[in-house]
Amino acid sequence: MITCTVRYEIDPDKLSEFERYARFWLRKIPEMGGIHHGYHLPHEGPNDVAYCHFSFDSLAAYEAYRAAMWDDAECLRAYDFATRTKCIRRYDRSFTRPVLDGASAGDLDL
Repeated sequence: MITCTVRYEIDPDKLSEFERYARFWLRKIPEMGGIHHGYHLPHEGPNDVAYCHFSFDSLAAYEAYRAAMWDDAECLRAYDFATRTKCIRRYDRSFTRPVLDGASAGDLDL
């Protein structure tokens, strides 16, 4: 599994628009084969930084999603919404491998 973390620089005066954009992707990513772990909007600290995290089974699955979204009318509508409202100033993506299964203290013994 691979997790994509997106760090957004958003316009704090357009937080409601960004949240509308985020809510679309919370539904769309699972429809396109991924798992969405949620958006994290500003609360304390910087008022112009937000994050989202979503996973796909592999980097190849993520790349297939990225290719498919450019042919999906709903995805294009979402990108158009973000462009028109200018709620997103910039974003960066990074990829990590999640550790999701817990272990006992006994597993720490060498």
